[in-house]
Amino acid sequence: MADQKQCTVVRTGTYEGIQGGTFGAGISAQSAGSERLCLHRLVMPAGTRGRPHLHEGHESAIFIQSGQVEVWHGPDLAEHAVLRAGDYIHIPADTPHMPVNTGAEDMVCLVARTDPEEQEGVRLLDLPAWLESRVAPMPVGAG
Repeated sequence: MADQKQCTVVRTGTYEGIQGGTFGAGISAQSAGSERLCLHRLVMPAGTRGRPHLHEGHESAIFIQSGQVEVWHGPDLAEHAVLRAGDYIHIPADTPHMPVNTGAEDMVCLVARTDPEEQEGVRLLDLPAWLESRVAPMPVGAG
């Protein structure tokens, strides 16, 4: 019989993403031997933001479980969307984006990405000068 693949149960731990936020380490190459995707839970505290970034060669799908988040995206982060519990967003590969939690409660979401290594394809970007005064001054995990 050919190699039989097995299902893997992952009991989550946490890690700080280089792009900001505390991730619940879910499914990835490291935790489950995933070959084409990752799935993690992200908690972004109220009044914080992530760092501007993109995922080189990988797209993301995000489901907002609770709270709300503003997502600045596209060239120069000029586009803006407000997401609330129950909303989804698709972020195409290589698309600059930055989450900002301006709400009064933590934002919790599930993040699926076509990068099984999760953090490997993250490329940090500069915050556009025009946006500096409109968002929280310090990214999550910075300092």
